[in-house]
Amino acid sequence: MMKSYDVFNGDADGICSLHQLRLAQQMEAELISGVKRDVRLLGRLAGVKSAAVTVLDISMDTNKEEVAGLLAGASRILYIDHHFAGAIPRHPNLEAHIDPRPEMCTGLIVDRLLGGRYRAWAVVAAFGDNLHASAREAATTLGLDEEQVAILLEMGELLNYNGYGRTVADLHFDPVELYRAVQPFADPFEFAATSLALARLREGYASDMHQARTTTPFRETPEGRVYRFPAAAWARRAAGVFINEKARECPQAAHALLVDNGDDTFTASVRAPLARREGADGLCRRFPGGGGRAAAAGINDLPAGRIGELLRLFEETFAR
Repeated sequence: MMKSYDVFNGDADGICSLHQLRLAQQMEAELISGVKRDVRLLGRLAGVKSAAVTVLDISMDTNKEEVAGLLAGASRILYIDHHFAGAIPRHPNLEAHIDPRPEMCTGLIVDRLLGGRYRAWAVVAAFGDNLHASAREAATTLGLDEEQVAILLEMGELLNYNGYGRTVADLHFDPVELYRAVQPFADPFEFAATSLALARLREGYASDMHQARTTTPFRETPEGRVYRFPAAAWARRAAGVFINEKARECPQAAHALLVDNGDDTFTASVRAPLARREGADGLCRRFPGGGGRAAAAGINDLPAGRIGELLRLFEETFAR
């Protein structure tokens, strides 16, 4: 019997994308995930042959060698994603659904494939990816009131918040564990009302964001604002939600956040202006370990000596 693997990004989009798929089609599979920035997840399948592999919310371009290896080993791959993909190989064992438009997330692509069957979870995914307009547009088809939309928004932000950290040890929950907590609930409102996991995330979020919100920009130009966090677990956890919040606060400007890794490198998060969602991925791909999507991208290990170069390119990329 062919072994199955579900490989998914550890953020809200990855978790909600897999949840929709498995609500629609139950399957016993080995689960593979990690922190949000662990985007080389297919490397964990090195040497795997003749398997059924579902990949959600990680860049095919970043994993192209691993995809080639799995296909050469007679594995079947279902690949669903919204990041820059590069050249998508043509192969009878590869089914790819990739849509990198700035207003899309993987959860919305899955929703499209399923004909809206579990759309409320796609709304959670979109809110988690800071795609508030897309999330609200999808929510209008469900006849939800503002209180219900607010519940899905908070859930998306909390699930996304859990994905940020240098290692899984930084997180409140291993993403596989958090997916397992979501898995029994077809109804996200039931999950919101009863989940102890969500209550724990809510408490951690409040504490971490209280510290984060005391931070002021260390550089502010007409192009945008740049923030810097220290080498601390709260900073690594709060990074994504904080920079998304700042992007919504000033939608005409670009934003960046540098989090000290404690080893003379920084984790960089870049957000294009919400009014013009383009350029973030191209900027970050100019540095080793950089990637993402047009509206939101990052660099895992930016040498401290290259911060000046990043700031210069940031201003050039997002010049108005």
